[in-house]
Amino acid sequence: MRPQVSWTRRAIAILTGSLVGLYGNMPLVGSKAAQAITTAHCHLLPAVAREKENLRKAALNGDVEFQQQYQTMVSQHAAQLRACRRRNWPQNQAIWLRLYPCDIQPGSLDFLMDRLVNLGYNQVYVEVFYDGQVLLPMADNRTLWPSVVRSPGTERIDLLAEAIKKGRERGLKVYAWMFTMNFGYIYSQLPGREQALARNGDNHTSVSIHEKAQHSTGYNLRQGDSEQVFIDPYNPQAKRDYYYMLHAVLQRRPDGVLFDYVRYPRLTGKASVASRVQDLWIYGRASQQNLYQRAFNQKGRELIRRFLEQGFITVPDIRAVDKLYPNEGEPLWQGRKLDNIYPAEQTESERPQEDEIVDETEQVKVRQAQLQLELWHLTVAHAMQGILDFVKMASYAAERQGIPTGVVFFPSANKTIGQGFDSRLQPWDRFPSWMEWHPMSYGVCGNASCILSEVKRVLSLAPHNAQIQPVLAGNWGRSRSNRPSLEEQMQAIRQMAPHIHTVSHFAYSWQEPEIDRDRMLCQGR
Repeated sequence: MRPQVSWTRRAIAILTGSLVGLYGNMPLVGSKAAQAITTAHCHLLPAVAREKENLRKAALNGDVEFQQQYQTMVSQHAAQLRACRRRNWPQNQAIWLRLYPCDIQPGSLDFLMDRLVNLGYNQVYVEVFYDGQVLLPMADNRTLWPSVVRSPGTERIDLLAEAIKKGRERGLKVYAWMFTMNFGYIYSQLPGREQALARNGDNHTSVSIHEKAQHSTGYNLRQGDSEQVFIDPYNPQAKRDYYYMLHAVLQRRPDGVLFDYVRYPRLTGKASVASRVQDLWIYGRASQQNLYQRAFNQKGRELIRRFLEQGFITVPDIRAVDKLYPNEGEPLWQGRKLDNIYPAEQTESERPQEDEIVDETEQVKVRQAQLQLELWHLTVAHAMQGILDFVKMASYAAERQGIPTGVVFFPSANKTIGQGFDSRLQPWDRFPSWMEWHPMSYGVCGNASCILSEVKRVLSLAPHNAQIQPVLAGNWGRSRSNRPSLEEQMQAIRQMAPHIHTVSHFAYSWQEPEIDRDRMLCQGR
């Protein structure tokens, strides 16, 4: 005989459209219908997803039995998702996610994490530092940046810790996704931080260069980049500020950390190519000091100084430097090849005599051209090394705690363009192989060919042991903006590189824009 059900519980079940738990000891959880829940892409069957959502809504009303049944179903789906991902390619399917202040509402995170599981994701990359704000509770935020959640009465709500907890309950690995060299506009307004900003040879920061764009199209930034503020990666204050904030994030013990904006600003027009030393973001005080330290003698240091100041060196510069330091040999700095250069330790008798020099002026001209080219390569390498050193510093902080790390980058951001370089100067081909590599493969050409070409380029330049994990943009089941569906993109990558085991999708707001908008506006479901 069926047990009696209270009118309260019966009403809740009717209102939510759920029959689960209506008869107490006869839940549908664990039935054959609930077990056969996944498609080839590990998507939850719609009927089962509705069943779980109805249980979630009923559990919000405080009924203990509904709560228990909901948790049972959440655990079952976590186990079934793990099994499905083991059986299907890719082994890890991730999604990029931004949380909003409204996500602190009761049941909101449960709803959101359920949706991710329903779509077959077993990893989620939660944005924790972006646009000059950090996903830390106000009561435990001693960083320079304001908390994402900062309305009165929410001081102790730790949305990041809750997201990690709710995700893990559902079998999701939860990574912290962080901006790196882009500290946000608010940082530029803080006392004592002006010297920490990246600066180019025209004495512009990424803030002032946007203001100049109103008057000079050659310095245009992309739409939305006006809020971006890039720091000098050599600046010790910027390093301390970032390390302190990262340490607070790591205390929440995410399953990994992904570093984004590991580069300089992306400019447009003529400014999209760095073709002269003034285009490089190496004119901050700390960056210049570190560059001078790369000289191995006084001649090298003086020529570096003149090259930075003038943008070139001349024959008179070389002669002047030779006269300033007559006891030194060739100008020397890190990376300079010594082939056909007479070292300083050679004796006078070992050096060529005047009567052996056919045309001294022509020789100095040859030296000038060679030295100027080498100085250009030195300054570009110096700019790139700052990026590498900064991300390694950040990564070591996580790795010491046993938390894996990854770098996010554009496959085209390290290209040479004529005699110049992409303005972002993103040296991803030199990123550490022990970090995960997340190339943003967003090519648009109507099919998957341009996306594959980007992934191929990364595979061809990456160390053999690097973990390549492509980032794709798009939607399930339909093309968008001349970009094929996610299914088509993933199938193409699988055929080309079946050894790739992790693919991510940018971003949840693309997958379910209506739900994302409701979350921003606190229109709970």
